[in-house]
Amino acid sequence: MPLSSTVAANAGAPRRVRPLARRLQRGDQIAHLITLIFAATIFIVTALLFYELYTGALLTRQKFGWSFLSGTTWDPVALEFGALPFIYGTLVTSALALIIGVPLGVGAAIFLAELAPLGVSDGLAFIIELLAAVPSVIYGLLAIFTLVPFLRDYVAPLLQSTLGFLPLFQGQSYGVSLLAGGSILAIMVLPFIISISREVLLAVPREQREASLALGATQWETTWNVVVPYAKAGIIGSIFLALARALGETMAVTMVIGNDPRINLSVFAPGYSIAAAIANEFSEATGDMHISALIELGFVLFCITIAVNAVARLLILTTTRKSGAT
Repeated sequence: MPLSSTVAANAGAPRRVRPLARRLQRGDQIAHLITLIFAATIFIVTALLFYELYTGALLTRQKFGWSFLSGTTWDPVALEFGALPFIYGTLVTSALALIIGVPLGVGAAIFLAELAPLGVSDGLAFIIELLAAVPSVIYGLLAIFTLVPFLRDYVAPLLQSTLGFLPLFQGQSYGVSLLAGGSILAIMVLPFIISISREVLLAVPREQREASLALGATQWETTWNVVVPYAKAGIIGSIFLALARALGETMAVTMVIGNDPRINLSVFAPGYSIAAAIANEFSEATGDMHISALIELGFVLFCITIAVNAVARLLILTTTRKSGAT
């Protein structure tokens, strides 16, 4: 009898386990479906943005076609619209921001991660993260009262006296300019470059440093020849993230760039960016063609941002593969 009871109990055990397994399986499927929906919303939002911008720019696409990208005239009265001055201003200010910000940001990240005492590093990192949360309009106000006069009275004369033979540094400087827009963007993207690069450098395994030091390398040689190459992919990612922020920045650039829809080779001349044009004119646009032109400007900026992020992903992937092969 005890033997038969034991056999019956063992026979019934699988029957009790199967419903539980099925319930768990159903729960896994439900969780999988819910998280899939959450992930799909990212694609849906992106597709909706693309669709709305593309359809909203229908009038200008039909009238101007590809010439909208190469046109240099922006005249809402005559209904003549060309985006090239705005594309030029956006790319120039973003390039200036990277030229100024990348050396400062990466250098500061290396110091905070590798050379600074732990207390100093943590304290400065906290302040840098606070700077990333400052509204852009505050940066614009500070730029008007501090950065613009400094560039006009000190930086521009210095550049003209040393590099004035180049077209980039010729002409009269009135303060508000492409250089001012690029400079304030450099200040705004610094926290992103420093914070992300610092975290990437701190994530490098300690064994890499110890192995280099054990071979007789100095601390700086270890940092420059071992740690920085190991973290190259993450540093590049931080730079492209900063570039994406610079491309779409609006208020601070609008306040200091000069808002002149012309192409000027000199960085001392005023310019215009895509985001600034949309912010300045969208509320005042009354005609359908003018609104369509502004929407197409937004569509162009959207495509530029996607292209930049795609290039960043490819570059990071290539760098990671080369580092792994090495």
